[in-house]
Amino acid sequence: MRDGETGTDANARIRLATSGDADAVRSIYEPFVESTPITFEETPPTEAELADRIESTLETAPWLVCERDGEVVGYAKAGSLRSMPAYRWVVELSVYVAADARRSGVATGLYTSLFEILALQGYQGVYAASTIPNPESARFHERMGFERIGVFPDAGYMLEEWHDVQWWHRPIGDREPAADPDPPTPLPDVRDGPNWEVALTAGEERLEFEE
Repeated sequence: MRDGETGTDANARIRLATSGDADAVRSIYEPFVESTPITFEETPPTEAELADRIESTLETAPWLVCERDGEVVGYAKAGSLRSMPAYRWVVELSVYVAADARRSGVATGLYTSLFEILALQGYQGVYAASTIPNPESARFHERMGFERIGVFPDAGYMLEEWHDVQWWHRPIGDREPAADPDPPTPLPDVRDGPNWEVALTAGEERLEFEE
């Protein structure tokens, strides 16, 4: 939490990622690549590759990490859904949490802050994809206000098996898309705004680490 604020854990906070977090992010992400089909990546990215991903994402959209006692225990990011200009008002989200930090509100807190920041930027909606079966992901996205919108059958072949992909959608701010929206504001332009810290604190208030 930030100085002068109260919360469930004074040693936990949500902040913007930096390229220096790449090693910690890799430690969290690598087991999902090696032991599950949910990432659709066949080889864990290197620390350098993840540093590049973080830096390129932050040019336009948020990549957040959750720290406890100075250790990164989870991260979430927004990225382009498609490259065509008409898609620029929506993003695709993903979130990953370290094994020993699950069920502590980390994913909920990270998504909460992402929603707030994306609203500040002027995005209109978010999408997420989850490899089937993944009941924990399904429960999480339903709890966070997402709706199931369709399945891509046999979308990926991983670990010697074909997997369907469930797609989810949620509006930003529980509102209808604007009729004539301005282009989203780049992330660097909102970081110095008056509501930046409010957005991060909104997610921190959802953390549930035990004292």
